[in-house]
Amino acid sequence: MQNKGLIKLFALLFGLVSIYQLSYTFITSKVEKEANVFAASRVSEAEDGYIAQREIVAANYLDSIGNNTILGYTNYHEAKKKELNKGLDLKGGINVTLQISIKDILKGLANNTKSPVFNKALADADVASKSSDDTYIDLFFEAFDKIKGETKLASPDIFANKGLSDEINFQMSDDEVKPIIRRKIDESIVSAFEVLRERIDGFGVTQPNIQREGNSGRILVELPGARDIARAQDLLSSTAQLEFWETYKQSNTSFSTFLIQANEKLKTIVEVKQPEQVKEETELDSLLSDVSADSLDLATQVNPLYELLIPANPGSNAMFRAAIKDTATIGSYLRMPEIRRLLPADIQFTKFVWERPSTEDTEVIDLYALKSNRDGTPRISGDVVSDARADFDQFSKPAVSMTMNTKGAKEWEKLTGDAYTNQTGIAIVLDNKVYTAPGVSSGPISGGRSEITGDFTVNETKDISNVLRAGKLPASAEIIQSEIVGPSLGQEAIDSGFMSFLIAMAIVLLWMIAYYGKAGVFADVALLLNILLIFGVLTSLNAVLTLPGIAGIVLTIGMSVDANVLIFERIKEELAKGKGKSQAVADGFGNALSSILDANITTGLTAIILFIFGSGPIKGFATTLLIGIITSLFTAIFITRLLVDWYIGGKGRSLDFSTAITKNLFKGINIDFLVKRKIAYVLSGILVAVGLFSLLFGPGLQKGVDFIGGRSYTVRFEQAVNPSEIASELNTVFGSGTNVKTYGESNQVKITTPYKVDVEGIEVDTEIQDKLYASLQKYLPDGISKEAFKLGGVDAEAVGILASVKVGPTIADDIQKNAFLAILGSLAVVFLYILFRFRRWQFSLGAVIAVFHDVLIVLGVFSIFGKLMPFNMEIDQAFIAAILTVIGYSLNDTVVVFDRIRETLAERGWKGGSNINYAINSTLSRTLNTSLTTLVVLLAIFIFGGESLRGFMFAMIVGVVVGTYSSVFIATPVMFDALSKKITSGKQE
Repeated sequence: MQNKGLIKLFALLFGLVSIYQLSYTFITSKVEKEANVFAASRVSEAEDGYIAQREIVAANYLDSIGNNTILGYTNYHEAKKKELNKGLDLKGGINVTLQISIKDILKGLANNTKSPVFNKALADADVASKSSDDTYIDLFFEAFDKIKGETKLASPDIFANKGLSDEINFQMSDDEVKPIIRRKIDESIVSAFEVLRERIDGFGVTQPNIQREGNSGRILVELPGARDIARAQDLLSSTAQLEFWETYKQSNTSFSTFLIQANEKLKTIVEVKQPEQVKEETELDSLLSDVSADSLDLATQVNPLYELLIPANPGSNAMFRAAIKDTATIGSYLRMPEIRRLLPADIQFTKFVWERPSTEDTEVIDLYALKSNRDGTPRISGDVVSDARADFDQFSKPAVSMTMNTKGAKEWEKLTGDAYTNQTGIAIVLDNKVYTAPGVSSGPISGGRSEITGDFTVNETKDISNVLRAGKLPASAEIIQSEIVGPSLGQEAIDSGFMSFLIAMAIVLLWMIAYYGKAGVFADVALLLNILLIFGVLTSLNAVLTLPGIAGIVLTIGMSVDANVLIFERIKEELAKGKGKSQAVADGFGNALSSILDANITTGLTAIILFIFGSGPIKGFATTLLIGIITSLFTAIFITRLLVDWYIGGKGRSLDFSTAITKNLFKGINIDFLVKRKIAYVLSGILVAVGLFSLLFGPGLQKGVDFIGGRSYTVRFEQAVNPSEIASELNTVFGSGTNVKTYGESNQVKITTPYKVDVEGIEVDTEIQDKLYASLQKYLPDGISKEAFKLGGVDAEAVGILASVKVGPTIADDIQKNAFLAILGSLAVVFLYILFRFRRWQFSLGAVIAVFHDVLIVLGVFSIFGKLMPFNMEIDQAFIAAILTVIGYSLNDTVVVFDRIRETLAERGWKGGSNINYAINSTLSRTLNTSLTTLVVLLAIFIFGGESLRGFMFAMIVGVVVGTYSSVFIATPVMFDALSKKITSGKQE
């Protein structure tokens, strides 16, 4: 081998760089363990909320020592930025896909026009978007073109308005306006991206990830390690629409008149039941009893509005109060056109807004009447805020202090002056909820400084000031896909993932020594260097390690052995021909190189397809697989060669590439595979037919939420539970379609429901979690709070929701489409590659038919046994990753066999197929060795890798078994049968 010195230098440098990169991970791990020990010594388990208290103590400890030098070249804060990134499934946290509303942006660009054509086009685009893959803007333009008549996009009441007057004028055609609108929408999405990034930077998690997904208006956000999930969701989806309004006074008699008329009108519109008597006295009951004593004696009548409204506290700037459970009903009444028309002229534009509930236990909130105008615009909007920060008010309670720009300061002075003169309040409204509505007691306030007060926590004031500083989103942002993993489940994933990793590696290391003796030791050294390089490259690229990523690394262990097996088997063949050690080694490496490259390139091509079409953890799997392929080639071809050459170069050293047990294994085997091909065709035909029947007419595949949309929750209980019993109870709450399965241990279930799958928003997520909490009460420990149930805890004894996934129907369609494209794309790419390498389409045909055969059998197995196996066998993105890996593995095996066939035929000719049998028999040792090694690795992950990987691994185990079989009994016979007899007889080359 040439340039040995250069290869040694590269190996040394790569190894040292990898160790250096990984040193940051070891440093942060050591320091954080010390912080946890310190926190445990300061906070006893006997204290209430000790886990949260320990987190605070640990965080303060890390802050205090964060800048101390460690090992002379770094500190904790710097090392934290450079450590190996752990994904959501290993660290816990939240991963969401946000959809920025293009509809909101269009309405804003059109200045909220009342144009019937414009609004009809929006409505038509809404309908079309539910069943179309086109972008919303394309659907809007298409809908507009169909109904526009004489109306133009450049009409004064659409886009030729004051806001766009610099770019759009009345004379422009629709084709001239469309690119401008597209650019404006793109600018708004970029703005939303920047706003979200600013907010995330202020949230306080390390290694956050935010990416824009093409031109779809979707933004992917990952916050590994985020513990307060509800806070994170609010931060991401709130538009931060800050507004300042003047309130009406309680004493305004126009509201009394309106209330009487509205109540009478509602009697003719709605049907109201008499309220039942409540036995238990609460704050709400007390308030309602005061209302019943009203002088009008309305309690004896049916009064739709009176019986829901409560008089506001005297002295406050609210108009009424109401029970939170009644706010939706009251709001629907007040929005009715026939009720709005009853408002007297002096208050006809009144805007009714509810107070923000201070806590989860709040039962009653205030309703404010705000002075508005025909356009419904506030006196001051949040864009005048130049700075905002978390602070404390005069009573030392958390508050938000704001500074306004010059324009805002003038408007603020006028607004506070009007409120002082009129003795009214100023309602500070954020995202359509009143946070506070103080009066003004000392005249107009100059300088533009103001304060938002209320029953806040310190975190809430931090978040409010953060979103105000970052600015408002240009449009609403709905969470259309989310994955939430609790910290306890993340830790379990780390433990199980690395357990499977260590067991698989130990088995492979021992197997190589047992099979190849001293040569196996050299392969093991190369393998250990390979693992070091994979982790080093992951860290230096700032890539994210996920649980499927660990599976990818473990699979790489099995597949990297393949290169060494190919090399060692070729060396043994050369030695059997009587060649000397050095020459046999050189020829063995040279002859194996073609097969190694072809096998790894085909696997690499499927990994690239997976990376392009996959998302989240699946990208992690593809990333580690791609890195593993590259490092495996380097270590197998160069490092193993260096070690072997060094050893045989010494005097008196013997290297047999086998042990006493394996020396004559597989020698003298001469199976006539082509003669047995008809039996294989029949067997495969039966297996494929049974699978297809099950897929088309039987149980079919169990689609996960990735493909059908919905919400999925992993819930753990103290004791074992009956999933059928829970499913029966939840179906009465959520309607039919809710599925409950044991997930891992008998005290853990996975609940999947399509309930309100078409409805976005955190409110629906909260509603479902509340219903789960109420429905599962009898299975939960006594006294567990709703908050504790939702968070799921952070230790091994955690009870409640450990993880949740939400996928909206739109994104589910996209996932299905991408999965289909990924499989077709990988098949097409590999067909072309094999055609390029082997120059005959028959080789490509045999490989692709074998792959189709393998995929159909895996699908059939999942269809037949989907509901019988004691682990999750849903079809999701991870399953698609498994299918693509099966494709890659099957092709890897097939290409090695084809490569030997090509080599043998070049030396010996066709001879009616006898030399094809010879070629297959000569690769049998390598085929079985590699397959068994890979199977052992996959079984280790299947058994020890955790519940979330079992279905994924099962698909790959079936795929490896079937792929090994098909490369010999399907791919080669199909290729042989497709060739003309002139070629196979040797008459035509």
